Amino acid sequence: MIRLDNIGKQNGKQIVFIEASAALLKGEKIGLVGPNGAGKTTLFRMITGEEPPDEGQVSVDRGITIGYFSQDVGEMEGRSALAEVMDGAGPVSVVAAELKELETAMADPERADEMDAIIERYGEVQGRFEELGGYALEGRAAEVLAGLGFSQEMMDGDVGKLSGGWKMRVALARILLMRPDVMLLDEPSNHLDIESLIWLEAFLKGFDGALMMTSHDRAFMNRIVTKIVEIDAGALTTYSGDYEFYAQQRALNEKQQQAQFERQQAMLAKEIQFIERFKARASHAAQVQSRVKKLDKIDRVEPPRRRESVSFEFQPAPRSGEDVASLKGVHKSYGSRTIYEGLDFHVRRRERWCVMGVNGAGKSTLLKLVTGATEPDAGTVAVGGSVKMAYFAQHAMEVLEGERTVFETLEDSFPQAGQGALRALAGCFGFSGEDADKRCRVLSGGEKARLAMARMLYDPPNFLVLDEPTNHLDIATKEMLIAALADYEGTMLFVSHDRHFLAALSNRVLELTPEGIHQYGGGYTEYVARTGQEAPGLRS
Repeated sequence: MIRLDNIGKQNGKQIVFIEASAALLKGEKIGLVGPNGAGKTTLFRMITGEEPPDEGQVSVDRGITIGYFSQDVGEMEGRSALAEVMDGAGPVSVVAAELKELETAMADPERADEMDAIIERYGEVQGRFEELGGYALEGRAAEVLAGLGFSQEMMDGDVGKLSGGWKMRVALARILLMRPDVMLLDEPSNHLDIESLIWLEAFLKGFDGALMMTSHDRAFMNRIVTKIVEIDAGALTTYSGDYEFYAQQRALNEKQQQAQFERQQAMLAKEIQFIERFKARASHAAQVQSRVKKLDKIDRVEPPRRRESVSFEFQPAPRSGEDVASLKGVHKSYGSRTIYEGLDFHVRRRERWCVMGVNGAGKSTLLKLVTGATEPDAGTVAVGGSVKMAYFAQHAMEVLEGERTVFETLEDSFPQAGQGALRALAGCFGFSGEDADKRCRVLSGGEKARLAMARMLYDPPNFLVLDEPTNHLDIATKEMLIAALADYEGTMLFVSHDRHFLAALSNRVLELTPEGIHQYGGGYTEYVARTGQEAPGLRS
């Protein structure tokens, strides 16, 4: 369906692709992977024709429809979310809009004298709407939006009033409703809660077209793709299998290449030693000459290209008391909406609580209550003795000073620390070399999250409160964070939609549901085994 043959592409001074080739065949589901900046978005843009390759050819079979979801959703306002999604389905959306206008006109007493003409036109438009399968389409659009977490009120409300994350979901819903021959999805799992992720997983598994997608959610990608295309150093390499298979295969290939490289280096060293030793002796001239020629003809094995993998180790945190945080009889409401009524909850030393619940269940509110970012309406919140708390919230990224560089931001936070220690810290969180001198205002969402995390973890707290710490982080940075937190000896309370993160780090689960609050000993994996569901919102 889609072929890339010997593609060459350069952006400014950066060479993105060199003689790269890959193909997307009918019905295939491919995961596109590679470090940040490797060219994943550029590849999508070349397939859609938004950017031409400098060399080589991109071939798309005639008549193929392509739906492309990118992080850049553009402006949306003035229509309902439902109308915006249906608009992606083509002509039927225009007819749907006129139908809505005519319904409004029929209910307007000031237009009573035009009523006959309005009713006649309504009949014509309604007939056309039915002919185009409009009623079925509206049902399908509502089903997709509901799957992505929209309430009826949000579907009918002005899309312009939604946050950026919800607009992303509207843009994604448009592509899903369109059901093109090929879907190109750039980070569709961003901004989704677990319930929506699992719904999208099922939708994409059942999609009979071809799919190429990027995602920073390892579990999500594993369940959907059957092939991986990796972008590395300008080349495209295809692996058959899911993300886990690719990770194992890549590690094995690296190991084999390293062993091959070392064997050849040992052999070359031996040959060079012989040449150096006997080159001045006339009696060995023929042998020396023969070995020099042999060396010239040898295809040199390159050492494997090492991905820059960073690791962060916690300094030992001061020990807290056994009782870390305690909420007793806590009530909390926002306007007429009651979030908590008589909540009792205790966190003890070395417990790692993950908090689960659907949107609006009160997950972030609980974290704010524990950290003192919000006050209870009634009841008490107490933090134990010797507790040194650090709180990572989404707004932690907004308080970075735009004109300060990454390094200056760390220096401001830790004036006593040496330059070497701070450079090492910056490197652990992906800011090596010149990246440490970037100004905060130009940082991406992922870079801001990494910087906020670095500030929080350098001087180690013994109680970590984390609200969606993995949003915006790529797979490599998530792995680094999981490895660091697995060795952390303090206490944790966190919210995350990343199932790999939840399974790796939790040893307690607090589940918030409309029926009540449930506490589970054992982590997320045990929770799934006991409830038979991956998230509270999936219960029937």
